Amino acid sequence: MPLEKFRTSQALTLGVELELQLVSLSDLDLAAASPDMLELLRRKSFPGSVTPEVTESMIEVATDIHERYPELLAQLLTMRDTLIGAGDRLNIGICGGGTHPFQLWSERRIFRKPRFREVSMLYGYLSKQFTIFGQHVHVGCVSGDEALFLLHALNRYVPHFIALSASSPFVQGHDTLFNSARLNSVFAFPLSGRAPFVLRWDDFAEQYFAKMEHTGVVKSMKDFYWDIRPKPEYGTIELRVCDTPLSVERAAALACYLQALCSYLLERNEAEPAEDDYLVYNYNRFQACRFGLDGSIVHPKTYEQISLREDILTTIRRIQSRADALGCSPALEDIYRITHAGSDASYLRREYAERGSVEGMVDSALLVFRGDASSQESFSSGV
Repeated sequence: MPLEKFRTSQALTLGVELELQLVSLSDLDLAAASPDMLELLRRKSFPGSVTPEVTESMIEVATDIHERYPELLAQLLTMRDTLIGAGDRLNIGICGGGTHPFQLWSERRIFRKPRFREVSMLYGYLSKQFTIFGQHVHVGCVSGDEALFLLHALNRYVPHFIALSASSPFVQGHDTLFNSARLNSVFAFPLSGRAPFVLRWDDFAEQYFAKMEHTGVVKSMKDFYWDIRPKPEYGTIELRVCDTPLSVERAAALACYLQALCSYLLERNEAEPAEDDYLVYNYNRFQACRFGLDGSIVHPKTYEQISLREDILTTIRRIQSRADALGCSPALEDIYRITHAGSDASYLRREYAERGSVEGMVDSALLVFRGDASSQESFSSGV
């Protein structure tokens, strides 16, 4: 069937989705607790939405639509507290982080939902390996054409979000030497990576999507695991490269950094996006995954080698006035702190060094998500 018409949304509105870890408080491994957690949360009003994910050791929560940083952060904090309360009743911890540092994918259970069963049959063991945890940010667009413009204009900034959100340095008990190892699992899927370079919604729907649907490879936009994808039913673009941060405060900051950046790009302050911009896309994305804020990227227009950390700091200065107008200057202040204090991946590595175990890393992540005062101070300062 034809791709649905792109729904008009208010420009620059935000919605945040977080995939969260469900951890046994007895051994700090992942627990197949989502059926019980979801049943408990259904018994009272949840401040947002909560849904299952592909395996039973994870859940996804989503905010309402927001225009401003304070309201987005307030809802995320309320959602966090509600989740923690439910988890405490089940002896289950809730935390962020792009990967659980020592869980074994072979021990995971696929959630009983027809789509997840279909995915499991198609992708085999990759489905259980997809027990990884990301933050998705939706940005409202007034038209499909605007959505495709933003999607491609953001291509050079994708490494910013990978490096700033990186929180998956360990996999199956070992330091991967990547800051975001999570994205390596995403890249294994055949419909991952970048969207095709199309700038008109009618061309995207009638030519690209129609042809892909005709091949039988895809049925809906859900079948694409692109780094950024349009969501016509919401009237948004969806940024999907972020690891789930350790705190909801950081999740709100990342979302509003994107909001201010989109405001800047919509004013056509930069050269128009072009197909050749993607010549360095995979290299830049790898640098951000592997080295995080210490990576070096190639500017897609000038081919100049630039420090990723310095590029983020330059961008903060460039978009500051848009952040002020949108009321999200505190978000940019948090992004500035990350560039100096380090990402969640750096924090987790410090905790591993100090505590001497991967279990200690999980315990630290649980405390940060809960908002433990001493953990938050160490987490925020980079000490």
